[in-house]
Amino acid sequence: MAYKIVFFDIDGTLLNTEHAIPQSTVDAVNRLRQNGIRVAIATGRSPYHLMPIAKQLGIDTFIGFNGSYVVSEQKVIHHTPFATSTLAELEQLAHGHEHPMVFLSHEQCYANAADHPHVIDSFDFLRLPAPAHHDRYWEVAPIYQAFLYCTAEEEAVYTEKFAQVSYVRWHNRVLDILPKGGSKARGIEAILKHEGLTPADAVAFGDGLNDREMLSYVGMGVAMGNAHEELKPFANMVTRHVNEDGIRHGLLQLGLIN
Repeated sequence: MAYKIVFFDIDGTLLNTEHAIPQSTVDAVNRLRQNGIRVAIATGRSPYHLMPIAKQLGIDTFIGFNGSYVVSEQKVIHHTPFATSTLAELEQLAHGHEHPMVFLSHEQCYANAADHPHVIDSFDFLRLPAPAHHDRYWEVAPIYQAFLYCTAEEEAVYTEKFAQVSYVRWHNRVLDILPKGGSKARGIEAILKHEGLTPADAVAFGDGLNDREMLSYVGMGVAMGNAHEELKPFANMVTRHVNEDGIRHGLLQLGLIN
């Protein structure tokens, strides 16, 4: 199959366990481009948190916020912010349970609690600076994603009440909240439609549970060797661990580079 575009998740896929891009991955991405194959990022990260990685790899097409914000060749082609009323109700409920939140626009993010240890810990986990405090950021900017700080045992109070949003857990204390129907697959769909391509033309690499939809959607879904075990059944193939040149190995196996 002559694939025409490859989508990469970031954390655990492009970035290894040291939160660095292996040189083998840099070389493989450059070789893809030399071979005339488009390269894109598909991540849960915000545009401003993914841009240093995109710039390092020379990538100008990306899916941010797990599909809620999509850019093709530096042009925004799809975006789905939350309804303000939903965020107001959600924050009110979270406040009653003393659960802090972080609200993310396409330009920046703010926490509704100052210097909360769970917020600081989660951003340390991502190797990113913790956000500043803003009481009601969701009132003054379009919000594409929110972090809700609660445990898995506490999340039912939200998931049972707010069926109009989607939830993805990526940390033992953090629940991603996204506009309903958002996923990396929907972001890929927007890019493929914009480029006149089909799912059969696309390859996607991922390692997390938020990669299930996109690995199932594209013509060739590749799970990293370090992927969550529940993700691997959704992939067409499993490559090596990210620390063991997994990206290069997978692309070699597919014949996309040599």
